Amino acid sequence: MQLGPGLLRNSDSKVAMIAQEVGYDSEASFPRAFKRSVGQPPAAWRRKQRVGA
Repeated sequence: MQLGPGLLRNSDSKVAMIAQEVGYDSEASFPRAFKRSVGQPPAAWRRKQRVGA
């Protein structure tokens, strides 16, 4: 999960591709874990990071 935010911020890869890259076998598992860790879904977090940059 520590790699996920960096990959989301610095890449245009789809969330599913990032999930696989960081070791999640299920496309649905990564967004759930990300939301538990960060407080919002990966796509929403990515949009917020890009707007704030």
